[in-house]
Amino acid sequence: MLSDAAAGPLSQLPYQPRVPRDYHPAIGLIGCGGITKHHLEAYRSANLRVVALCDLDREAAEARRAFYPDAEIFTDHRRLLDRRDIEVVDIATHPPERPALVEAALRAGKHVLSQKPFVIDLEVGRRLVRLAEEQRVRLAVNQNGRWAPHFSYMREAVAAGLLGELAAVHMAVSWDHTWVKGTAFEQVRHLILYDFAIHWFDMVRCLLRDRQPTRVYASLASTPTQTIMPPLLGQAVIEFDRAQASLTFDAETHFLPQDRTYLTGARGTICSEGASYQEQRVTVATSLGRYQPALRGKWFSDGFLGTMGELLCSIEENREPTISAASNLESLALCFAAVASAEAHQAIVPGEVTRLWSPVVPAPNETTSP
Repeated sequence: MLSDAAAGPLSQLPYQPRVPRDYHPAIGLIGCGGITKHHLEAYRSANLRVVALCDLDREAAEARRAFYPDAEIFTDHRRLLDRRDIEVVDIATHPPERPALVEAALRAGKHVLSQKPFVIDLEVGRRLVRLAEEQRVRLAVNQNGRWAPHFSYMREAVAAGLLGELAAVHMAVSWDHTWVKGTAFEQVRHLILYDFAIHWFDMVRCLLRDRQPTRVYASLASTPTQTIMPPLLGQAVIEFDRAQASLTFDAETHFLPQDRTYLTGARGTICSEGASYQEQRVTVATSLGRYQPALRGKWFSDGFLGTMGELLCSIEENREPTISAASNLESLALCFAAVASAEAHQAIVPGEVTRLWSPVVPAPNETTSP
């Protein structure tokens, strides 16, 4: 196994989250549900300035004061947006109500970090992207998986050209997602291929950023023993010009869970595996030999610092964030194609389906186009 010195560039990849050097804006959080404890834990660790917390349930907002005791509490998002000192808003509500909140924040002149999945209609997303451009503010999406240490290391290795041109990306996750029983997530039919897998679709799009996906074929099924509505088995195969990707999700794995990612390119291969996305060991193989970086951090909560830090750095550096809403629409197009394919039992071209399939929206093989 190569030492850090012998590994050269492989040992020097900047995979950890960044925060601005001189830009320290006031941040407001809208939506104080369970996931936001990871947002605030990450922000506090980097001394980011969260000055306001908003939720329709005042007790939920008050509970988040455990991280920021001096934050002002609101139950009306309009009052938070009226605060002139707040420059950046983190919107962490569920998808149906999120676009209206994002629009209100943009019209108030705030930079926005939107929780994922960004939108359930690509045209709504495009409209919000145009509005952000008109308002001259940044609109980013909280694709925090990009800063999970193993994913971030892979992303940087590919961007640096250390693997050469990629030919394949394969990801497989076997874990227990039945914790959603009794929560709002239990009512999301495409809980696995949409709400959960958007991180993996986003990573595929990120890693194969210069390739255009041509077709997606996906399927879903319920396990023999599951007691909740959303199908807990899902898989997708994605065709690219001169490349391929596959995703497999087994969400009722009670014993020996596993999370594995495998990338192979013309100059090298990376494999990351572990019992969960929080516990991963990365191995790189190139002509130099094999190398295992000693990665620091975990997806929860480093990933959440990564997304907010990237937004803040993009504002400070006057550039588009790498997690811009515009680029995220490509990840969603891939995800929507997979969901539509699973419902239609046929291959779908990414971009042809512009809305997330639901029982209210006609399936793609019906006479009305989705």
